[in-house]
Amino acid sequence: MKPKTTVVMRNIIQQIRENFPFAMSEQELCAETCSHGCSMKLLEYMDMEITEWEQRLDNGEVPNLGDIQKLSKSSTKIYQTLEKNQLVKGAESKRG
Repeated sequence: MKPKTTVVMRNIIQQIRENFPFAMSEQELCAETCSHGCSMKLLEYMDMEITEWEQRLDNGEVPNLGDIQKLSKSSTKIYQTLEKNQLVKGAESKRG
């Protein structure tokens, strides 16, 4: 049996909250040149997206597969940019 889309969306949001460096200060985020994109702006965008989805889920909205795919895709791209900016560890580092 496949999980409900609301459960999947909440799981994605939880993973984002656990793996993205939302607690980093502006000074830490902007210490290096952001040659791959502004990490602070990307984190603000991601926080806004997941906060909005949390509110929508709390209000009873049921996401469709497109909504899940969109959030998953944008979070993956942002994570990759944060990785290039050396603010998170890559999958290879986590295994070791």
